[in-house]
Formats: sequence, structure tokens, C-alpha cells
Amino acid sequence: MIPILAVLAAAAAGGFRLAMPLLLVLVLRREDGWEQVPVLGQFSPAVTLGILSGWAIWELVAPVHPWGVRLVQPVQVLLSPLVGWILGVMTAQVMEIPMGLRDVMGLMGSALALLLQLVQVGWLYRWGRFPAWVILVQDGLCGLLIVFALQAPQQGGLIALMLLWLALRMSKDWQRQFQRHRRAQQPD
Repeated sequence: MIPILAVLAAAAAGGFRLAMPLLLVLVLRREDGWEQVPVLGQFSPAVTLGILSGWAIWELVAPVHPWGVRLVQPVQVLLSPLVGWILGVMTAQVMEIPMGLRDVMGLMGSALALLLQLVQVGWLYRWGRFPAWVILVQDGLCGLLIVFALQAPQQGGLIALMLLWLALRMSKDWQRQFQRHRRAQQPD
């Protein structure tokens, strides 16, 4: 159960940001060898770290401007399943989950990362723009989830499960509001 919680924590981080969780995992696990990293291990470490560092800075700076959020959000939605899968498989490797289950863990991570990213899209269109405190909380939670996934998987997994619960609850509330709004606009 603990390896599953670790995978959930890492994948939840991938649902907030793309580059920062990958960068943190690579820095925290650098002694394990670059070749062990799924997908990213096939590229040069210097190039990959450069691209991830640049994208992480872009993800931190862009949300300050409304146009930046509009540029970053579609890319995050499209790539969050891939990042969730990479983080899920990497965490499964670290937790020594059997080879046959690693892809299942990757798919689980992919689904959770996409779900959390879609909830953020809902927030964006509901609020119009994220307040600065929300961006700071997202960044802090992203880093915290990666550290917890590798150092304290039970706590990280519980945080990820709470985020999953909140995401499902919010989506249900949005669905109810949409249905009420639709009924109110229908002619009698």
C-alpha cells in the first residue's frame, strides 16, 4: 500500500506543474543513474536538465500575467498525463514495485495528474485568473508532494488522496451549478 501512496503523491505533483516535479525527482535521485529515468533517460542529461529548468522557471513566472496562464495551461493539460506517467513509473522503480505493475502505476499517475490539471482549468475559467496565493500554494504543494513521495510516502499519499477527494467534490459542485444554470435559462 505504501508504494501506491508514493505513486499517488508523485503523480499529484505532476498535476500541479510539469517541470518542477521532474526536476526535483532528478535532483533528489541523481545517484540512481540517469538511464533509469523513463523517457527522459534517453536524452542527454545536460539538455534535459536545461529544458526542465527553463520550463520550471516559465511555469513560475508565466501565471503572473493573464496571457501567460493562457499559454501555459493548454500545454500543461496536454502533457500532464505524460508527466504523471513518468513520475508514477519512476516512483514505482524507487519503491521496487514489480516490473509488471509499473505501467499500471504509471497509468494511475497519468489519470490523477490529468484530473488535477483539469480541475485547475475549471478554477481558471471560474475565477478568470489565479490569485498570487493560489500560485504559491500550488508550487509549495508540488515540491512538498515530491519530497513526501520519496521520503514519507504515507503522508504524501494521504495528501494526494485528499486532493483527489477535493477534485471530485469540486467537479460535482460545478456539475450541479451548471445544471441549475441550464434549468434557469430554459423557457417555461
